[in-house]
Amino acid sequence: MRTPVIAGNWKMHNTVAESLKLVRELKALVLGVGGVEIVVAPVFTALGAVAAEIKGSNIALSSQNVFWEEKGAYTGEIAPGMLKDVGCTYAIIGHSERRQYFGETDETVNKRVKATLKAGLTPIMCVGETLAEREGGKTLEIVSRQVTGGLAGLSSAEIDKLIIAYEPVWAIGTGKTATPEQAEEVHADIRRLVGEIAGPATAAGIRILYGGSVKADNVDILMSQADIDGALVGGAALQADSFARIVKFETK
Repeated sequence: MRTPVIAGNWKMHNTVAESLKLVRELKALVLGVGGVEIVVAPVFTALGAVAAEIKGSNIALSSQNVFWEEKGAYTGEIAPGMLKDVGCTYAIIGHSERRQYFGETDETVNKRVKATLKAGLTPIMCVGETLAEREGGKTLEIVSRQVTGGLAGLSSAEIDKLIIAYEPVWAIGTGKTATPEQAEEVHADIRRLVGEIAGPATAAGIRILYGGSVKADNVDILMSQADIDGALVGGAALQADSFARIVKFETK
């Protein structure tokens, strides 16, 4: 049985004080909620403060990015071990905004995944197609390339430890959401591909999240799909009540 994961990516929002206010409100709203992994991903400057606030709670901490070297002359970057040291247990890798604005590629995503696993963190590896690729009928081709590239050189045991997040780029922050059927088709294909790469047991166990304008009013139907194991939430994660409702999803 795959344990669902609901992760909130706060992106470039919230000062330390604002982050603490949000996570305190969230902590109260999800107190006692079980059967789901709850994750928040604040900005780097708030990681330490949020880590202290959620200690002992049912909320875990993620970074929004990570570099692949352990240390060195890489101004502006943060190593996996540094994230673990501050209290992270997850790291978001290869988000479409990182690919779009900062030149990340399947190859650099792969380096980040390997370094994150080596440090004992759980990577949340993002994949997804643009609107032009979707309209051109290339969705499965693009996603397959990203999954294959991101997992290159990993053993089945390593792939067992990571999470994949399918986020159609055209649905991120736009208010547009893939239909449950569209999302399920891609999730099922990702699971099939993981089976080809790492075997049926790994494919059956890997968690695949959906991201792209997930909200309180559409999470239930999305989570009712056979191959959707959780959500990577953007805007709706910035309000404690809406994110808590997503955490408390009900499958039909």
